[in-house]
Amino acid sequence: MSAPDSSLRLAIGGDHAGFPLKQMVIEHLEGQVSDLIDCGTHDLEPSDYPDFAVEVAERINSGQADRGLLICGSGVGVSVAANKITGIRAAICHDTYSAHQGVEHDDMNVLCIGGRIIGSELAFEIVQSFLAARYTPEERHARRLQKILSLEAD
Repeated sequence: MSAPDSSLRLAIGGDHAGFPLKQMVIEHLEGQVSDLIDCGTHDLEPSDYPDFAVEVAERINSGQADRGLLICGSGVGVSVAANKITGIRAAICHDTYSAHQGVEHDDMNVLCIGGRIIGSELAFEIVQSFLAARYTPEERHARRLQKILSLEAD
């Protein structure tokens, strides 16, 4: 598995259910990305996952971050919330293939994982796969991405 691009800027966020895994991922990624932006939460107090999806999305859409990582209990809530935001292509991935293929084929810019679903070692592998992947603008990928982008414009 390739290492992430060391110039990559990553925004990471999650609710209370994702907090323990988020902290482990932050520690694991230390020094592997140029900028790691912690968008919260910062403790185990109950919090609302849409708030963190918005914060991560804003960092990407403003150009402060290249990609995002969202962690809630299942990964589903943050995925649903993030995909409501223009410019965000988020997917829940609990395997390495989907994590890199989503970037390569679909230009996925936010990875969503479930802190109560997968363990830290698998999470590290999935995040590494996501961060090391690059969009490959082959004709079929570009055509499909354009159709996705047009759905946002409607």
